[in-house]
Amino acid sequence: MASTPRASAPASKLTFLLGKVDSPADGVRDYCEYLGGALERHGFAGEIARVDWFLEGWPLALRKLWNDSRAWRGRWVVLQFTAMGWSKRGFPLGAVAALRIVKRHGALCAVVFHEPVGLSGPRAIDRVRGACQSWVVRKLHNLAEKSIFPTPLESIAWLPKSDPKAKFITIGANVIGGSATPVTGAQDEKKMRTVAIFCLSDPPCLREELADIAAAARVAKESGANFRLVFLGRGTFEASAEIKQALSNISVEYSNLGVVPAERVGAVLSDADAMLCVRGRVYPRRSSALAGIASGLPLVGYAGEAENTPLADAGLVLVPYRDGAALGAALARVLKDGGALTGLRERSRRAYQQHFSWDSIAARVAAFLGAEKE
Repeated sequence: MASTPRASAPASKLTFLLGKVDSPADGVRDYCEYLGGALERHGFAGEIARVDWFLEGWPLALRKLWNDSRAWRGRWVVLQFTAMGWSKRGFPLGAVAALRIVKRHGALCAVVFHEPVGLSGPRAIDRVRGACQSWVVRKLHNLAEKSIFPTPLESIAWLPKSDPKAKFITIGANVIGGSATPVTGAQDEKKMRTVAIFCLSDPPCLREELADIAAAARVAKESGANFRLVFLGRGTFEASAEIKQALSNISVEYSNLGVVPAERVGAVLSDADAMLCVRGRVYPRRSSALAGIASGLPLVGYAGEAENTPLADAGLVLVPYRDGAALGAALARVLKDGGALTGLRERSRRAYQQHFSWDSIAARVAAFLGAEKE
């Protein structure tokens, strides 16, 4: 007698708990949407809930959370932590209140620490703010059943070694790249290349980043590389005048697309030949770098934080921090060698599939939360 197919088990409900909406782009929301979609293939049905204190005020927002969380008993609630997502001025005590309410109603609580340490600064108020953030991070970790860090655990000084409730799981790209144009052989060595610069920082860091881009472009041009620059993403439109001034004495073609829809970002990056990363050292939480890897691009940037992380498996060419001349020399070597481009692209594609695709991330999250065995 033929066996009757066994019905699949119902998906476990999971709620992503976010603070205020970020604009013009909300990377944390995008993270939850991509991860939630992938988790459906690993035993979870995800939904997004917000504590929108910014629009409603804390009393009303927490009252709504109290009422809504009554229905969350027994399910995983995964709070997404950034300091500014839970505070207007960087004192995110509301995140602790929100997690306490959820626990009070019997939910299983996890936290994704998009910012695993407090951020300080030169002023006294900055040091107080950083100390508050550090206390909140530790408190959330103590309250939660599970903690997910997109940074290697050994780099988090306050975290106990071999903590069983903590796990390093990479984040993925909020931009899904298409198929990059193949690069093959010497016949491509004289071709006009495209170098993407995805996102710029706000002042005062902007000045330093543009100085590095200008130095790199000048050295790469003098080294015989044939390329143009394309700027896109957050901060690029606002910096139009500064970009024009920084590149005014360099014979390099460039365009500035500003903030564009996510699907167009993927298309632009996939049509590029390389990405130039100048927003600090390349590290596992740098979403712009992950977008480049998802698009199969070589990344030319700064060393110091990618080593001994999954990023090291991607097509990275890294130079000493803030050495614009070394950055330009590395960029020229990559752009002039079609074989090197091919190899670096293949490394980025493999690293994406192994470490940074949403399905591979969802499998690790599901296993950690107990839906599957690792």
